[in-house]
Amino acid sequence: MSDRPQHPFTVRSRDVWAIALPACLAFITEPLVGFVDITVIGRTGDAALLGGLVLGALLFDFIFSMAYFLRIGTAGLVAQSIGARDPRDGLLHATRAIVLAVIVGIGMVVLSPLILWLAELALAPRPAVRDALAGYYYVRILGAPLVLINYVMLGWFYGRGAATTGMLLQLLLHGIDITLSIVFVFVLGMGVAGAALGTLIGEAVAALAGLALFARHYGGVRRVVAMIAPGELREGEALRRLVGLNRDLMIRSISLMSAYAWFAAQGSRMGEVALSANAILLNLLMIVAFFQDGIAQAAEQLSGKAYGANWRPAFDSAYRLSFVWGLILSVGLGLLWYLGGDTIVGLMTTNEAVRAMAHDYVWIAALTTLTFMPAFVFDGILIGLTQNVTMRNGMVLSLAIFLAAAVLLQPLLGNLGLWLSLHLWYAARAIYYWVALNRKRAGLFA
Repeated sequence: MSDRPQHPFTVRSRDVWAIALPACLAFITEPLVGFVDITVIGRTGDAALLGGLVLGALLFDFIFSMAYFLRIGTAGLVAQSIGARDPRDGLLHATRAIVLAVIVGIGMVVLSPLILWLAELALAPRPAVRDALAGYYYVRILGAPLVLINYVMLGWFYGRGAATTGMLLQLLLHGIDITLSIVFVFVLGMGVAGAALGTLIGEAVAALAGLALFARHYGGVRRVVAMIAPGELREGEALRRLVGLNRDLMIRSISLMSAYAWFAAQGSRMGEVALSANAILLNLLMIVAFFQDGIAQAAEQLSGKAYGANWRPAFDSAYRLSFVWGLILSVGLGLLWYLGGDTIVGLMTTNEAVRAMAHDYVWIAALTTLTFMPAFVFDGILIGLTQNVTMRNGMVLSLAIFLAAAVLLQPLLGNLGLWLSLHLWYAARAIYYWVALNRKRAGLFA
């Protein structure tokens, strides 16, 4: 028997939605920023300008995904601290992550020319697209430390179950971003650089607001400093746990974004029309995914809390309810996408060739709402349990399956083969997580 104390609590559907609903509303604003940016640039009718923006957004998704462990790692550790009824431990986890966020963010700015050079080699943009990509990139990269601080703050809020506050911060960030992007692009004529500047300002405001709320929760900056003993942030075992967790989650994130980067690069190699059509459909997928991520967020917080509380009945309820509601949500969103996809694509671009190609692939893109759901929910559960090795291995293995499928299917079926490979990637990930978690499940609460 485990010598960990038990802190019983109950998980019901309303507990899932108390976290999932505000998280959904918060997360949906993130791809909506991409939707607005693509729309304001796309309605210029310039496929090269749109392609540069799309590749720029993808590049930042990839770069920042390598530090996404700052959000998901913080959330899992803080949720376990809440379950164990040790809030001070949550303070230490978050503070260590803030320091790491600043260091990594500054490193990204310093290395920005090298990063762009590598991206151009990997994505192979045409000259006009390359110019637009550079204009977007060199403005937005300046906000790297702010982005990573926001990751930590979101992890801290969601780990504590304060989903409404996390939602408000996201709405603040993306509301500013969307408004300024429209003004800078349409009113001031700044092009892709204007879209990047809107994002940069939004990130700065949100980071300052998040840090202020964080300090206020513990009684102000002076009290936070007083609560942390000298040397605690460098405590050996805690740092080893943080570094190990972050290393595995970084590998997981790199593998995740490598699949999307490969997908985009293959579209780029098929020409500007294929690149833009796939990007629009992929952006719609991200909108749906962020709805589903609300359920994953609930699974993450409740699973982590159950693990910290050493109470398996709560974990079992969170596991079951997350999948039930995830499936219901996926079916509804998939139908909406299938029935309304052409209308949305028509709104996002005036280019007839892009519209026609996107129309041909709406059906298979909409099916991803079903194939990606299990992987998303398992992601949340495994993050809450801090099963980082399982997440890392599952993502690396499924990436290999995706690449093998793409190499085989795309030459045979073209763009359809590329989308089929995406489905196989999601399914492989879910199957691995299900098998691995079932093997570990009994021992987590022994």
